[in-house]
Parts: sequence; C-alpha cells; structure tokens
Amino acid sequence: MIEELLFEAESEGIEVRNHSFKNPKIKGLYVDGVITLNKSILETTAEKKCILAEEMGHHHTAYGNILNQSHIVSKKQELLGRKWAFHRLVPLNSFISAFQTGIRNRFEFAEHLGVTEVFLDSAIAYYLG
Repeated sequence: MIEELLFEAESEGIEVRNHSFKNPKIKGLYVDGVITLNKSILETTAEKKCILAEEMGHHHTAYGNILNQSHIVSKKQELLGRKWAFHRLVPLNSFISAFQTGIRNRFEFAEHLGVTEVFLDSAIAYYLG
C-alpha cells in the first residue's frame, strides 16, 4: 500500500510533496531529502506508488545530480533506483505467493501488488536479466 511507503519516507526524514511540473515527462524527482511527485500525471494510486518507490530508491542509492541521462554514471544511478523499487514492490517471493493465491495473469498480479502493469513488466524483465 502507498501508505506504507509514505510512512517509511516520513520515518526516514524524507518529505513527499505533490507539484505540477511543466514537463509532463517528469513524473517524480528526488533532491536532498525531498521527493516531489508530479500531481498532473499520477492517474492511479498504483502509478503514484511505483514512482514514489523509485524516488525512494534514489534516496537510498543515488548521489549528485542524475538528471542528465546522457552520462553513463547517471544512467547507472537511475537503474539503481529502479532496482530498489523492484525489490521493494515486487520481491521475488511475491511470484510464489501469487501462484499459490491462484493469480494466473499479469493484470491480476499487478493489481494484487498494487503496481502498474508497466512497472510489473519492467520488474519481470529485470529479474529475468
């Protein structure tokens, strides 16, 4: 649930804000202990949860300004934030519990985890490596 992530962020001293960015491609940013989520893009709680988790991943794994994705170091740090989010929202044991629960397709699995299908697909691709 997104409330768990918000509580976790608060307990770690991370402030979470909502803001309308002029650039709709920016869904979230992490800077110096503050996560800002683009409120004009977040269509679902699942999408907000995925973006929040990735930005929390940047809090735990990134350093410096990684906005310029033309630098390989920035790309690697972006990926570290995503990996953190994958492990947090789609842990490996969730595949087993989903099977045991009777979940048989990715839509049901994404809904069960409270993530978007796009995020789930990315997590599966990451795990399959």
